[in-house]
Amino acid sequence: MPVSSRRNFLRTAALSTAAAPFIPSLFEPAAAASKPSALSKVRLAFIGVGSRGRSHVHQALFRDDVVITAICDPDPEAISRTNAMIEKSGKKVPVAFTKGGEDFVNMLKRDDIDGVVIATPWEWHVPMAVATMKAGKYAGVEVSATVTLKESWDLVNTFEKTGSHCMILENVCYRRDVLAVLNMIRQGMFGEMLYAHCGYQHDLRNVKFNGGMGKEGVEFGDKGYSEARWRTQHSVDRNGDLYPTHGLGPVAHWLDINRGNRFLSLTSTATKARSLHKYVVDKGGPDHPNAKVNFKLGDVVTTVVNCANGENIIIMHDTNSPRPYSLGFRAQGTQGIWMDDGKTIYLEGTSPKPHQWEPFAAYQDKYDHPLWKQHGKTAQSGGHGGIDFFVMRAFIESIKAQTAPPIDVYDAAVWSAISPLSEQSIAQGSKPIEIPDFTRGKWKTNRPIFGLNEIY
Repeated sequence: MPVSSRRNFLRTAALSTAAAPFIPSLFEPAAAASKPSALSKVRLAFIGVGSRGRSHVHQALFRDDVVITAICDPDPEAISRTNAMIEKSGKKVPVAFTKGGEDFVNMLKRDDIDGVVIATPWEWHVPMAVATMKAGKYAGVEVSATVTLKESWDLVNTFEKTGSHCMILENVCYRRDVLAVLNMIRQGMFGEMLYAHCGYQHDLRNVKFNGGMGKEGVEFGDKGYSEARWRTQHSVDRNGDLYPTHGLGPVAHWLDINRGNRFLSLTSTATKARSLHKYVVDKGGPDHPNAKVNFKLGDVVTTVVNCANGENIIIMHDTNSPRPYSLGFRAQGTQGIWMDDGKTIYLEGTSPKPHQWEPFAAYQDKYDHPLWKQHGKTAQSGGHGGIDFFVMRAFIESIKAQTAPPIDVYDAAVWSAISPLSEQSIAQGSKPIEIPDFTRGKWKTNRPIFGLNEIY
């Protein structure tokens, strides 16, 4: 998104004086705040209805308790495809806001919206989420929620000022195996947790480059299509873990981050940047203009996080290399270890043979999380193996109950903050960097709320 467009939005938002419905702050005395009544239907709006946004629309269309009242996207093709989906489902076509990247400001003035799903380029997430919260509506924001450290604080400060909730739509938190591991951790199967490993290791070279819709190529920016229009520029300008939350979200729940534990500090390192340049040369030739681009993002970024309760986390980021997909999960405690790659587990005193791995499948069945036991069959309609169903369900059910979402604004802030903090560490020679306490001390008394039962 052009910087000038974002500046124009910020000016527009600052001048907006649209009245917002009263939502009591969570920090008001209990006597001053009355609990809102539960909703029988949820009225949703969507900002950004490209490929990812339409996947969320798809989930909403399965529910009789959801009405889609508005959609917003400057791309007429995206609007047309979304309307066709909605018409095919037999639902009423919503009002569309299409007049440029800032028309969502007008959409948020409507009084028939309870929650807004934001699936746009990263740099728009916080301006749109902040505007949504200021309008008194629930914000559901795609990952990563923020790009800069200031943006993480903007989300937290807006929530604490308005009382309007913001949920980061981290679908991997609902992956069946990581939820089973969470269930086992809470039942003490791993003993005391010591260490976790995670990351985002996904060859995105054909996402960062293409030749237009459905075409292979090495173009990005104005000549690219879909995410190549905006995502690749981050690889040009930034060197750090640009996409931490897919791995870190589940691990944060395993370790009770923000709820009895917190991240203290991190150090990050990056390898040299070679693979994106090689891809351009291999596919487009050494004389292609993009062969002269200096990509800043190191091919493999490694971040080590220290936690208040003494655990360590390693987060890997590799979106440039030729490799199979893996989030590289590993959960290790005083009683045993589980690893995603290979689907193996070893629990001392439980596994049949000392020092030998066994398949995880039997444990997956035995410790399947209540969410999957209750909703697994229905989730088959959801993308990414069902996890899209669960994350949208959690957002919708939170709005219906008029309560905090199970993945809240503090999670959105600190998980996403790993990205700019890793950049800072690498830029300073892998110097240790303090991770802010976005809860301002409330992590010491907050209790876990994610995945406690089959609700969300």
